[in-house]
Formats: sequence, C-alpha cells, structure tokens
Amino acid sequence: MGSTNTAATRHAANTVGVQQGSHVFEIAGYSLHPSLLYGGCATSAGFSVGGYDWQIQVYPWGVCDLDYYRDYMGVFLDLCSDHKDARVTASFKFSLVDVTGSSPPHTMTMTNEFGSGGNSCYGNWVFKKRSELEASPYLLDDRLTIECVVTIVEDEKSFVQEAPPSDITDHLGKLLQGKEGTDVIFKVQEEAFPAHKLVLAMRSPVFKAELYGAMREKDMSRIAINDMQPVVFEALLHFIYTDSLPAMDDLGRDDYRDIVGHLLVAADRYAMDRLKIICENILCKNIDAKTVVTTLAFADWHHCGRLNDACIRFIATLDTRGMDDMMTSQGYVKLKATCPLALVELLEKTSRLAKSKSSIHIGSLVHT
Repeated sequence: MGSTNTAATRHAANTVGVQQGSHVFEIAGYSLHPSLLYGGCATSAGFSVGGYDWQIQVYPWGVCDLDYYRDYMGVFLDLCSDHKDARVTASFKFSLVDVTGSSPPHTMTMTNEFGSGGNSCYGNWVFKKRSELEASPYLLDDRLTIECVVTIVEDEKSFVQEAPPSDITDHLGKLLQGKEGTDVIFKVQEEAFPAHKLVLAMRSPVFKAELYGAMREKDMSRIAINDMQPVVFEALLHFIYTDSLPAMDDLGRDDYRDIVGHLLVAADRYAMDRLKIICENILCKNIDAKTVVTTLAFADWHHCGRLNDACIRFIATLDTRGMDDMMTSQGYVKLKATCPLALVELLEKTSRLAKSKSSIHIGSLVHT
C-alpha cells in the first residue's frame, strides 16, 4: 500500500505585513495509495504559516461523480485552524516537482479569502490530467512530490500604526508663550507683545506687507498699535499661532460678544478670512433683542453678509414683547436718530420675511 510522507515546512524571511512558508507533500507508492484505489483524498500533515494551520489535499481521481473531472488530479489548500472566526487572505502556489531537476515544475497559483462564507478550502479540480501525470517525470519511482508555497498579506490595520493628530499648533503655541527667538515687539497701549515676524507674515498678507514689503520702515523691531485693546491683540496673536481662539470662559455673554466683535474687526484689518468667519459665526449665535440692531449696523459696516441676514431673520421672528425690547434698546434709538435710511431698509427686509406678522406689528416700527 502507498504511504504519505511530509517534508518539513520551510519559512521564507518575512517582510513587514507579509508572511510566507512552503510545505512539501510526498506520496510514496502513488499507484497503490488508498485514495487512488477508492476515489478518496490524500491529506498532508498539518503545517503552520502566519499563525494559521493548513493542510494539502490531493484528489488523484478528481470528482468521481462528474465525468469531466474524473480524468484529472485535483489539489486543494485547506485552512484547518481551530479559530471559529479565522479569516485570512492567502496567495498559494502548488507545484509538481521533478526531484531530478530535469523538468521545470508544473505550477498553479491562486488567491482566496479563507474562512469567508464558511469556505475554508480552495484549489483546482483539473490541476493535472492523470494520463499526462503518469507519463511525466513528476511521478518518478511511483513517488509524487507536491510543494505548496503560502503567502499571507496581513490587513493594513494590523501593522500600520495610525498617525497621531497634527501637533504643529501646539508647538507654535509654546513658541509664542516661551518668546524664544522673537524679533518684533508690539506695543498695544501700555502692554508689550513679543512675536516672530515670519509667523505673522505666513498667516497674514497685511503683516507680510508691513514687515517684509517694499514700503516697510527701516526699524520694524518695535511696532505701536494704539487703536486696539490689548486683550483683543492677545487673542489675535493666539489665533495666528494656534489657529484657534483662546479660552474666554470667565467672560460674561456681553463681554464675550464684545471681544469677538473687536476680534472680527482685527481679522478684517489683517485679512485673516478664517478668523473673520469664526467670529461672524459666533456673533450669529449670540443675537438678542437688545443688541440685534447694534449687531446689524456692525454687520453692515464690516460687510458681514451672513451676520446681516441672521439679524434680519431674528427680527422677523420677534413677538410683541421682543419687538418692544428691541425698540427701546440704545442701538435702535441711535440708528433711528443717525441713520433713518438704514432703518427703512431694515423694515423693508423684515417685512418680506415676516409675512405672518400683523400689519400693526410691523407698522409700530415706523411710527414709534
């Protein structure tokens, strides 16, 4: 009777994320092997590649109940690991080996996901026609030698470390706090703010022109800014270095809104569009009846279209009490006295949005 012999499994040098091993399966006394006599399967001993257990399966008679396959030898690779959820994508190559080395191997290569859908065995039913095999040098001295090379490419997630979020703004923030390497000092009222020209020029085209442009003054190591509050300039510098606003949790709503408004003006002055948008969004969320008219005038003066629209929509939703609060506010009284045309434009826009309001409600704005 024939016997099966299994040579030792060999492992190739692994690269990152790739594991490879080969296994040689020998069937001695091939013509008398039970699988040939009874139409069964010859199975190799188990071998391990990539932490998974495998077996080679050889079907000398193919599929006995299908005439076409009956004349071919089939070979398969079986994932026989005990892991219930074992699932691995493997490329495998079967080779019929001429042990004398006189003929090149007869090979077949496949790639499959083992364990997917419960299927743990893949191969080819028509690997080699039996009549050709029996006349070939691959069956020398009634001994059949099959080599299987298994290559496993691990999932990217298993060997690629996710990069941490960028921390460049943290480093720039520390650069501002530490004041190391500063080459310009801003005098804002009575306070001094050291900074780095290159960082300012990188973040603001206005600073770039002032510090490096053709019209710059000879001595740009000290610059005075008299029309801005120190707290606002400090917030501006914080944003320039960190791309975020400083914490202002200790401020009340009115003070917070006031600082953000001044910061929007500074953003407009230094052409920092992202900061201006952030400030405008904050102001849009902090509109109330007593400040809406002032905010509307502010939006018009600084060309903030979204803030202007937000104020109009807010006014259009006011009830009678809210409208009374608005009309008794200092901003409304000032607008009515100094710029009646702007008030008329406000009423026209509001009336278009407030179709559900009564005519008496809207009319009260005009006659007050």
